[in-house]
Amino acid sequence: MKTTTTLTAAFALLVAAPALLAQPLGDPKRGRDKVQMCQGCHGIPGWRTAFPEVYEVPKITGQHAAYLVRAMQAYKTGERNHPSMRAIAATLTDQDMADLAAYFAQGAASTNAGK
Repeated sequence: MKTTTTLTAAFALLVAAPALLAQPLGDPKRGRDKVQMCQGCHGIPGWRTAFPEVYEVPKITGQHAAYLVRAMQAYKTGERNHPSMRAIAATLTDQDMADLAAYFAQGAASTNAGK
């Protein structure tokens, strides 16, 4: 039973490896330089927006980097539908997404504005 579990886990890793390796590595320092467009909504605790409808803006600080990259990719492709996020994601490269995700995943909450 233990051998089967180990082999199954090894196979799953082998299958997932190309997708994991295809993702650019994010640099939280570069992400900090790009974060201003995110902080306007996601950097304000309890912030609610009224476009396109009233809802609470999700907290992204401390989220897992892979989740954040996937979410930004989904907005860019239209898989997720939110006008503001789709417009912002459309301007991001894969490297930008990886950098922003690395920045937010580390739990940072400040910008380089005014450096």
